[in-house]
Amino acid sequence: MNKPRSRWVTAAGSALAGVAGLLLPVFGPTGAAQAADGGLHVRDGRLHEADGSEFVMRGVNHAHTWYPTETGALADIAATGANTVRVVLSSGDRWTRTSGAEVASIIADCKANKVICVLEVHDTTGYGEDGAAASLDQAADYWVGVRSALQGQEDHVVVNIGNEPFGNSGYSAWTAATKSAVAKLRAAGIENALMVDAPNWGQDWSHTMRDNAASVFAADPRRNTVFSIHMYGVYDTATEVQDYLNHFVSAGLPIVVGEFGDNHSDGDPDENAIMATARALRVGYLGWSWSGNGSGVEYLDMVQDFDANRPTAWGDRFLRGADGIAATSKRAAVYGGGNGGGGNDGGTAPNGYPYCVDGAASDPDGDGWGWERQRSCVVRGGAADR
Repeated sequence: MNKPRSRWVTAAGSALAGVAGLLLPVFGPTGAAQAADGGLHVRDGRLHEADGSEFVMRGVNHAHTWYPTETGALADIAATGANTVRVVLSSGDRWTRTSGAEVASIIADCKANKVICVLEVHDTTGYGEDGAAASLDQAADYWVGVRSALQGQEDHVVVNIGNEPFGNSGYSAWTAATKSAVAKLRAAGIENALMVDAPNWGQDWSHTMRDNAASVFAADPRRNTVFSIHMYGVYDTATEVQDYLNHFVSAGLPIVVGEFGDNHSDGDPDENAIMATARALRVGYLGWSWSGNGSGVEYLDMVQDFDANRPTAWGDRFLRGADGIAATSKRAAVYGGGNGGGGNDGGTAPNGYPYCVDGAASDPDGDGWGWERQRSCVVRGGAADR
């Protein structure tokens, strides 16, 4: 099943005041306390782990709720070096409900493959414009219902309350609805770091999230909420990408690019600017998506038919290109840290590819290139190590 993406914008990301690309200093949100230093938590506008290590997400979206039998996807994604997987779940309001037992199994799979789990309810997509969408309040009820699977997993799990929770209608309600959903989760004893998506099909062309993020952050009694922008056709220039992300960084508010691709029906996003700016600002990003897209957006697949050995052009660029997963991803400290999430912790060569762990054994033809767990690697000192 394809991901719904009907979005027509009339104000495609007007530029913010300031110089595009300027890396601005970080200041904490005025009057806002920091999250308790336990599990994944926000401090000084950045996501940190329990030991204080800063954690920058480098990950992939996986459409679990539509493809629940693709049980090898998490291992395949981890093998690329990704340190995070954003997993599509359902509250049961639009698709088959993901049970608490299933949530616990997904978390165990993430932990086994040494990736951080970002779990999201997808039923909220386009609320206010798509009549089939669920509200953020309904999504919050779902999380309360599965809280036993989340409790005790604060080191490993971020709860993304609802995907793209408003379309291009009714989005002025985003701020109050988001605060209410956060309050409901906290009152129920859910202490995980939370992630909240922007309205306008996730792209925030109205700047509703941008202009209200500080008040939403302050309304979380744990001060542990991360903001997620989805970058598709609205972000088709480097200036738009840089201005939006710089606004959050300069305000000391945590921001992640929760979805993006290299093409879309609503325009041509500047994926190079998204990835380069995220690297420069130490901002996380999660590409859409591993596999399973349909209805004309198959080009968003990173691999064909969930086969890790059949990468697409988008997948190859995202996973192995400049500022991509292989070049910039570092495993979470809770899993031992280091470069890469797929078992290859040998570091990164100057050309951006990871070093092979087992050296020449990965390079039978002696050309300096190796192959470990379905990813390219470079033999130290070999011809490819430049």
